Amino acid sequence: MIQKVLIANRGEIAVRIIRACRNLGIQSVAIYSKEDSKSLHVKLADQRVCIGEGPARNSYLNKERIITAALNVGADAIHPGFGFLSENADFARLCQEHDLIFIGPKPEVIEQMGNKSQARKTMIAAGVPVVPGSQDHVNDVTAARTLLTEIGFPVMIKASSGGGGKGMRVARTALEFEDQFNLAQSESINAFADDSMYLEKFIEEPRHIEIQIMADQFGHIVALGERDCSVQRNHQKLIEESPSPAIDDKTREALNQVAVKAAKAVGYTNAGTIEFIMDKSNTFYFMEMNTRIQVEHGVTEMVTGVDLIIEQIRVADGQKLSFSQEDVVLRGHAIECRVNAEIPAQNFMPNPGPVNHLHLPNGNGVRVDTALYTGYQIPSDYDSMIAKIIVHAPDRASAIQKMKTALGEMVVLGVETNLDFQYNIMHHPKFVEGDVDTSFIEKFLNGGQ
Repeated sequence: MIQKVLIANRGEIAVRIIRACRNLGIQSVAIYSKEDSKSLHVKLADQRVCIGEGPARNSYLNKERIITAALNVGADAIHPGFGFLSENADFARLCQEHDLIFIGPKPEVIEQMGNKSQARKTMIAAGVPVVPGSQDHVNDVTAARTLLTEIGFPVMIKASSGGGGKGMRVARTALEFEDQFNLAQSESINAFADDSMYLEKFIEEPRHIEIQIMADQFGHIVALGERDCSVQRNHQKLIEESPSPAIDDKTREALNQVAVKAAKAVGYTNAGTIEFIMDKSNTFYFMEMNTRIQVEHGVTEMVTGVDLIIEQIRVADGQKLSFSQEDVVLRGHAIECRVNAEIPAQNFMPNPGPVNHLHLPNGNGVRVDTALYTGYQIPSDYDSMIAKIIVHAPDRASAIQKMKTALGEMVVLGVETNLDFQYNIMHHPKFVEGDVDTSFIEKFLNGGQ
């Protein structure tokens, strides 16, 4: 039985995992960089270990130090959260080699689904619909150009090891293709040390729909409904909601079935998300699989009543899922807004600094996941997300109204945030109507103005 979990992460997700451990009667261990010594997750954990200087490469990405820390404190398992090493197959394998339970899928599955071109091949073989594109990765623009006759324009150029919007470019004509390919490849090399790319047909004005799945070690795989993540900036999600206002019950059922099929094809275990892109006719295509818990997992928790982090720990401990597909019923509507320390009017430039005063919204159906407190210094070394406001109400209109209230109530003084920007989205007629796609912010909100 798992008795002690080391959390290989920081910020609000580390706080979230600590709380889940407490609810299970399990001890938690926080790791932290020197810059994070006063962070909330460090204060809340049962034990804490400093593992290096501020930059992630010296701390939260240092696999060997994290493993050593886990062994020194007598941890049974490691929860990677999201980001950092959460989808690093080598780290998951290192955990196995040291008899530590990795709370996530097997390393070979992470490897298989982490490479975008390999994931495409796997899904095609499993009969899962994928966006038309290259069958194998390409490493130079000459080889890529030979595929254009089959795929056509516009085309999306993607890094095989990509994520977080890095290494992604759209080319609409042959004239701009070479420049966009080289730019995307350069970003991929810098971010992932990988020059392999692949091409996909670019779907105009798509919606981004994802299905949360949970699977145990006994072959049980359950889909927990969809999240609509179409409101994005710079290819990064900003608002998520469930259920999607764009799909009907028939499409939802089809998405759930395809997601389970995709997970079965790779022998998946633990929490995962199958991401789809959907065109205007509601035809959907597999994009990628995230082999970890997602930032927006709370949206699914609000509409299903399932604690996904607790379920992750139980499944990793060898227990069966505590629910079946028949038990999953979506109740009401949930919306999440990511609160970032950034300046929307300056292309969402990060704005770290001191939190001089903080007031968080609360009330029935309002949840805030955060590691902020008054006096905290938001560091510059990490992601700019500082909180997630999640609301739940009987229907979408009520959820939007509740989110307006929550955004208006939250106060963060000392740094600039995107609170006003999110508030404006909640009032935008297109969002209120549910008529959005992944270019919504670029088209209607002028890149943050």
